[in-house]
Amino acid sequence: MTYVAIALAVVLGMGIIVLGARYLLAPEGSARGLGLRSLPTGPVMAWLNLKGVRDIVCGLALLVILATGQLQVLGWFVLAAALIAVVDALVVLWHGGKRRFAYGLHGGTAGAMAVVSVGLLLS
Repeated sequence: MTYVAIALAVVLGMGIIVLGARYLLAPEGSARGLGLRSLPTGPVMAWLNLKGVRDIVCGLALLVILATGQLQVLGWFVLAAALIAVVDALVVLWHGGKRRFAYGLHGGTAGAMAVVSVGLLLS
């Protein structure tokens, strides 16, 4: 169980970094995957770059904590970070976005993070 949780944490951290990089390099294309009905344009697109930086830093923080070997701390971090995905889902719903993205993508991410955190906390 511990090795599976660690492997999933690595995948999670790397995945978050890749997604963040996409928001820096191709913000418009990445924004379509959020589930919102309208996309920012012009100078407002910079907000997507901020999301990219947030994601990259969260992924790096996850990997740094993992590198210390503090699996319980990592478990709590992943659980706390799952709130980002929950709030992302709520934002999509509040702004009339696509429910399948809110529940499937953001909700699914939060659920996966919760499972990984439990695996880490039990190790």
